[in-house]
Order: sequence, then structure tokens, then C-alpha cells
Amino acid sequence: QVYLAESGGGLVQAGGSLRLSCVASRLTFSRYALGWFRQAPGKEREFVAAISRSGGSTYYADSVKGRFTISRDNDKKTVFLELNTLKPEDTAVYYCAADHTILTAQPGRVPSSYDYWGQGTQVTVSS
Repeated sequence: QVYLAESGGGLVQAGGSLRLSCVASRLTFSRYALGWFRQAPGKEREFVAAISRSGGSTYYADSVKGRFTISRDNDKKTVFLELNTLKPEDTAVYYCAADHTILTAQPGRVPSSYDYWGQGTQVTVSS
């Protein structure tokens, strides 16, 4: 069974930083594009960032562009999300997801594009 495990969430003051990690198991990691989504209470799950299979292309939601950075280490089967200059509106549960796709495909920006999901990690930003 495929398993994605997020870690690194926590409570941080506005302007602070966090680094989220997501480790995959039982997955041919390099065959998957990877994404980060988030969901705040009472809101739909929204796209945050995605990275291609090779790691050569990255994509961001406008709301996080310039503040968040996605990266991956295929040898360690891990995807990272660096969160900088955090704002209270970034408060949410953050989920990583894996999308089995062809090498040249752009990762999806909707949850239905993804095949596997982690359980999420809470990020809380205080003002």
C-alpha cells in the first residue's frame, strides 16, 4: 500500500518560516509528479505548489508565489515545501499528493489529478 507521510507543521508567528517534508513509501517515486495542497476550516482544498517528475519544473498558486518553494529528492523519496514570510491566511492543514503521469506532463492543480494523498500536517500562523 502506498503511503505518504507529511511532517514539519507547527505554530509560527506571522513572518516566520517552516519546512514541510513528505516521505513516500511503496511508490516508484520518480514516476510521480508531486503537489502540495492545503485546506482551511470551512474551505475547499486548494492547490499550493507542484513539481514535475524530474524536479525541473515547479508551479505555484499566486497566493504563495515568491514565498513558498517546492523541491524534491528522488533518492530519498521526499518532497519538501519551504514556507517563508508566513501570513495568518496560510493557516491550514497541508497535504502532499502524488500524480502518476508521463515524464513531460505538467502536474495538475486540482485534487482530482492526484492518485495518492498523505494525512496532512497542521500549519498555524499567529498574527
